[in-house]
Amino acid sequence: MRPKVLLKVIIESAALEEGQKIFACEIADKCGVDFVKTSTGFNPAGGATVEDVRLMKRAAQHCKIKAAGGIRSAKQALEMIEAGADRIGTSAGVAIMEEFRAGKV
Repeated sequence: MRPKVLLKVIIESAALEEGQKIFACEIADKCGVDFVKTSTGFNPAGGATVEDVRLMKRAAQHCKIKAAGGIRSAKQALEMIEAGADRIGTSAGVAIMEEFRAGKV
């Protein structure tokens, strides 16, 4: 039995082909994972893309999606949320919030 803690799987979506992303998300979904995350943010292949978030949301319908890797602006964060991200992982959180407060979005 799985412990009552949040379980997050990171798939490094930028390093995978579409079929591999779908497979990984479907397995995570079937295993009862809480979150599927796009990236660690450290892979040279890149980070989150809007297309990957959409694909992951379709393939892991019972999981929440965390978009991470390369999200540096409020515009990018909003695009990820609109694509289906439930959480945003970024090291630019302060700058993003300042953009929101300044009405730059």
